[in-house]
Amino acid sequence: MNRPIGLPWPSAGKPPSPDSELMAQVARGDTDAYSTLYDLLSPRIFGLVRRVLRNPAQSEEVTQEVLIEIWRTAARYDASRGSVSAWALTMAHRRAIDRVRSEQSSSDRDHAVGMRSAEIDFDQVTDAVVNNLEAEQVRRCLGSLTELQRESITLAYYQGYTYTEVATLLEAKVPTVKARMRDGLVRLRDCLGVAGE
Repeated sequence: MNRPIGLPWPSAGKPPSPDSELMAQVARGDTDAYSTLYDLLSPRIFGLVRRVLRNPAQSEEVTQEVLIEIWRTAARYDASRGSVSAWALTMAHRRAIDRVRSEQSSSDRDHAVGMRSAEIDFDQVTDAVVNNLEAEQVRRCLGSLTELQRESITLAYYQGYTYTEVATLLEAKVPTVKARMRDGLVRLRDCLGVAGE
């Protein structure tokens, strides 16, 4: 940069860096200056992002996002606050950390959804054996009841009849059917080893 004789350099007497001059040109929309800046910064930005993300594809993606952001926000660059490299690498580091956090949140959400939707496995063979044993025990205990008790309970509990319907089918009075069913249920409970209330 040529400066008029007698005028001091900006920024405490230091000449502006070539990167700062490139940034000023990029801020004015100079695509050739951006191309040069891109070539200077992209390997360093990619290296930093790659160390944070460790995934090459995501690193390339974040690097591109940062370089686009540099193009869009070049006018905001302030040379008095640091070098272009420091500004760009800070932007890249922040963007990479954001990506790590975003990926972790996504993974956590997927895991939580997976845990909620996972069905509990059970052993179907064991289930079938237990059901068969229980059914056999109920049949054995039903066999120990009197004929009226067994018929009353079978009609009411296995076929869904009411007390009145059971009484009609067995040609007995309703109070008799109720008493036989109550007595039969107590005997079933004792036979099956179920604790009473």
